[in-house]
Amino acid sequence: MKHTDLIELMTDSAYLQQEVTVCGWVRTSRDSKNMAFIELNDGTSLKHMQIVIDKAVIENPSAFMKLGSALKITGTLVPSAVKQGGVEINASAIEVLGECPPEYPLQKKRHTLEFLRTMPHLRVRTNTFNAVFRVRSIIANAIHEFFQDRHFVYVHTPIITGSDCEGAGEMFQVTTNGFTQEYKNKEDYYANDFFGCKAGLSVSGQLEGEVAAMAFGKIYTFGPSFRAENSNTPRHVAEFWHIEPEVAFAELPDIIEIAEEMIKHIINTVLEKCPDELAFFEQHFEKGLREKLETVASQDFAILDYTDAIELLKKADADFQYPVEWGCDLQTEHEKYITETAFKKPVFVTNYPKDIKSFYMKQNPDGKTVAATDLLVPGVGEIIGCSEREADLEKLLAAMEAKGMTTEEYQDYLDLRRFGSVPHSGFGLGFERIIMYVTGISNIRDVILYPRTVGNVR
Repeated sequence: MKHTDLIELMTDSAYLQQEVTVCGWVRTSRDSKNMAFIELNDGTSLKHMQIVIDKAVIENPSAFMKLGSALKITGTLVPSAVKQGGVEINASAIEVLGECPPEYPLQKKRHTLEFLRTMPHLRVRTNTFNAVFRVRSIIANAIHEFFQDRHFVYVHTPIITGSDCEGAGEMFQVTTNGFTQEYKNKEDYYANDFFGCKAGLSVSGQLEGEVAAMAFGKIYTFGPSFRAENSNTPRHVAEFWHIEPEVAFAELPDIIEIAEEMIKHIINTVLEKCPDELAFFEQHFEKGLREKLETVASQDFAILDYTDAIELLKKADADFQYPVEWGCDLQTEHEKYITETAFKKPVFVTNYPKDIKSFYMKQNPDGKTVAATDLLVPGVGEIIGCSEREADLEKLLAAMEAKGMTTEEYQDYLDLRRFGSVPHSGFGLGFERIIMYVTGISNIRDVILYPRTVGNVR
């Protein structure tokens, strides 16, 4: 169907006074004695195009004004009569492509995000989700630009895997075996399954990413990860998108530098390409959003040793719900204090106790900590988990034994430490969390098309 995108008409003056054909959905409409007006949106812009209907040209336009209806409109593009620098279309012909009945649930009143979660198939037609997913698209492209411009190789790691990268057992099982009582034990059950062994959905592409980094030097993955974590919080979903670079010949300070550069590149891209969306989010979700992003993009992130962070929190004039002692994992309230009160900017907390971190992290000479860091940002908390990987085979085996892990399913990973091992580092960025940060949206369910959470797989 030949038509012109609304964004083209809004940005290219060559279309002025020309006859154009557009398609889109009715967002709002209003009627008067001699004229009628429709706000049309086709998804190419956050802004709507006003369609002006002269009843002397188009009689009885009520059939075209129902909210949610899909229309094809032909008319002349002219300067807006009310918006300086804007444009509108004087309609000469209108065709209904898709009718919408009166019970269409997205009426003119503003709906809560909780209500809109009950209809993920329709909520994308609202201004909020138009803006969210436009920014999501821009950020995704910015991530690829960042790594491609720096000679990283984009690799696609498997979604189905036989190993648990995090060692936490929070994997979704993949099986073709239905419910049955014919197997005497789990060994028989898995032996008769599709792969002949236990398999699950990947929680991370890191282990396979390290394989690729040992050949290509610098790689990144960008795809879905799955975690069967029974967490019903605004920051957790069972299926999310994950950016995971792995860099050979890189120690912890090197990968911290890359992580900071990437976050700033993302923010600067959004500041440049999404001014309308940021203005919308600032008006409706987070006051001072643009200033926050500009400040973050223009200053160095702080680096704070975990031991110093614990001392900072102990001395804090704050009533924490969770007590703070060396060896504890930092809770959200601790992260918020560090980023929002103590430093007022993003903070890399480094050198965590080895007992609360994953088996693959490089052990520091003190024997108590690992060369790991979490990037904490105001308003969201942890946004990046990062570490230098343990390159010493004996130390890696000892760490796995200490955590009660078996080595059979990790033989490929262990071989990397036998055949040309080098210092290497990487991190994982939760894609949805960086979207939350730059939009001011506080719940992860509202930055992903179909959120998968406990008890919900619609």
